[in-house]
Amino acid sequence: MKNMGLAVRVLWTVRKSCRGSLCFLPNLHRSCLSKHSHSNSNSNSNANPLLLKLLQVSNSHIKTTLDQEISSLQNSQLSWNALVTSLSPSFSDKARLVLEWILEKMLKENEKDHNLFSELIYLCGKVKNVQLGMHVFSSMEANGIKPTSLVFNSLISVCLSSHDVVTALSLFEIMESSESYKPDFHTYNIFISAFSKSGNVDAMLAWYSAKKSAGLGPDLQMFESLMLGCVNSRNFEIADRIFEEMMNSEIVPNASILESRLKGICKQKSLGQAEEFFKFVMHAGWEINENMVDKLVALYQEQGQVEKMEELLETMTKARVITPVVLSRIHCGIVRMYAMLDRLDEVEFAVGRMLKQGLSFTSVDDVEKVICSYFRREAYDRLDIFLECLKKSCYVLNKSTYDLLISGYRRARLNEKVDSMMEEMKSAGLA
Repeated sequence: MKNMGLAVRVLWTVRKSCRGSLCFLPNLHRSCLSKHSHSNSNSNSNANPLLLKLLQVSNSHIKTTLDQEISSLQNSQLSWNALVTSLSPSFSDKARLVLEWILEKMLKENEKDHNLFSELIYLCGKVKNVQLGMHVFSSMEANGIKPTSLVFNSLISVCLSSHDVVTALSLFEIMESSESYKPDFHTYNIFISAFSKSGNVDAMLAWYSAKKSAGLGPDLQMFESLMLGCVNSRNFEIADRIFEEMMNSEIVPNASILESRLKGICKQKSLGQAEEFFKFVMHAGWEINENMVDKLVALYQEQGQVEKMEELLETMTKARVITPVVLSRIHCGIVRMYAMLDRLDEVEFAVGRMLKQGLSFTSVDDVEKVICSYFRREAYDRLDIFLECLKKSCYVLNKSTYDLLISGYRRARLNEKVDSMMEEMKSAGLA
């Protein structure tokens, strides 16, 4: 314990320890640093009165403001994660002062829960402040609290988020030499994830190998980071091997992993392989999201394979796991390709088929591509029918679409149509 404390203090001192007088006030609500604070909610100043106040005051009044709000904080479900995230990076000094204030309250109340200190260290990573994270760690130790693997993991995460790999590795070495807080699977995952995001595939794979050598089993988070890192760095063969290892481990991939896998296939322009993988996912009953469909549709469009997309739509329509939103993306992709080829008969059939299924356009751009096709073919009567179908399906035209129609009718010298569109736009409050 003493050796660990000395090692961490040496690392902290090298980076010039944080200084500042602590202004102790009691009764900080413990739920403020509970696990739910890791939610991805992005509070804004309208939804968070405290955030608005902190943005309005100077840095020197941040802690005073928090002191004044402490009674309301006790009874609130405030997410410190959301607050700190909203302040950083534009107001990183204010975010740091908020974290310092939280630490002061915890020390004043003689807090002994190492989980809360771990949460606070984690939040230091939001502002990329290794120095403050080290200060929290040392304060926790000085308060008589023994560190755990969870606490060390949070501190390593702070270091890696700040690109301080040297300190992160030093902390890992301390964990390895300890008896009470050995590296666990989260420790390795933190390194794997960090190097995945930074694009250092060699380091990412080295930590993957180290994790296996340590006798720690695979998990979903690890495979997600590995797939992302390999695909983004265009190491497609390694990505294939990683995906195969995941399947052999009988771990069910999440949407992020499936998306990375499909992204890699599409980057290689392999339409046949992409179709095969897509059908494999459908038959397995796994989630297919809009991003996956958009990637596949883009590949179809790039290779001009609208007929193959029709075949995929037929297969997807029969699959029960496909959501209406995903189906709409395929329908719209087909309509878009026909419109770009000026195949109006197929455009109208595809639009009618989509609308009959209770689906509609998901993109203004797709609607406007259809309109442009009608203008190129000078099929104004058929355009009227298309616009009427949109109205019946409750699709609402926006200003850019009205502008496109007015411009097209003007070029065609259809003045009555121009006046009609301008009147409609005015009635819709878009003029």
